[in-house]
Amino acid sequence: MERRLAGGTARGRGAVRRPEPGASGPAGGTSRPEHGGPGGPAGDGAGPGQGAATTDGGAPRPDGPSRPSGASRLDSAPRPERGGRTGDGMTTPLLHHRVDGPGGAPVLVLGPSLGTSLRVWEPQTAGLAHDHRVVRWDLPGHGGSPAGPGVLSAGATVADLGRHVLRIADALGAGSFAYAGISLGGAVGTWLAAHHPDRVTRLALVCTSAHFGGPGPWRERARLVRAGGTAPVAESAPARWFTPAFTGHDELVADLLAADPESYAVCCEILAGTDLRPDLARIAAPTLVIAGREDKATPPAHGRELAGGIRGARYVEVPDAAHLAGVERPRSVLTALQVHFG
Repeated sequence: MERRLAGGTARGRGAVRRPEPGASGPAGGTSRPEHGGPGGPAGDGAGPGQGAATTDGGAPRPDGPSRPSGASRLDSAPRPERGGRTGDGMTTPLLHHRVDGPGGAPVLVLGPSLGTSLRVWEPQTAGLAHDHRVVRWDLPGHGGSPAGPGVLSAGATVADLGRHVLRIADALGAGSFAYAGISLGGAVGTWLAAHHPDRVTRLALVCTSAHFGGPGPWRERARLVRAGGTAPVAESAPARWFTPAFTGHDELVADLLAADPESYAVCCEILAGTDLRPDLARIAAPTLVIAGREDKATPPAHGRELAGGIRGARYVEVPDAAHLAGVERPRSVLTALQVHFG
């Protein structure tokens, strides 16, 4: 295990925080919004590089904006129709996903945190899409993904979310892929790498954990959201997601307010029941673990536990960043990911 600081920043709490420039990446372009939607968080994301295709796929939420029906395919493998039979024989709608980057490039799947949408990866998308076919996906009932029992039901586990990701990869013809995920999206990547090692070539776990604490608080949050919607948790989200000095969070909070309450509650229950610690030793994919030094949701100790349990994993700690480190310190996180994924 190697412990490093992103960007070579010296460890210690006495340094004065300086704003970090946006992570536009090698493309150097301007932010490219999702079809019919606003740009990335805090305006510091950049769109795909020149010549990079951008497409949306997956079944839209019935009450959400309409989306283009087709996601770009990575090869000639047939893509399931919306609501049709997928490669595993189940009738399950594909989650909403967006594909950026040149056709034929290695596939890199990016998973989101609870309460966010694929927008949370906007600051890194351009830089990663320079050399990868980047596939971002929305959790059930979040962003553009459908909600309901046919997508995610009470009693679901992190394995169910992992299977959703595999359906997206199958629909795009990606037999194997690299994966990076934030928080709940990181737990999905941990499960995939442990249980489908033939599919995951490289892994990055960002501000996540193998075990998200006791189940009580998560179940209480699920009850709260079922009773009153996501507004109560949205009000306190900036304090969980960011350090007090960060203010560019309005669009991400709007995504949380728009999330389907039942889907959010089921995801809370998934986190309550997740314990991937016994799986860590099974992971063979080269792994990078990134932690935000000020993260109170998944503190650095959780990242160190992941890195210590995964053979050969590297650990990077980002200063002046909390739970959504990739939004708050976009360039530091992008640099670490580019070094890891190549």
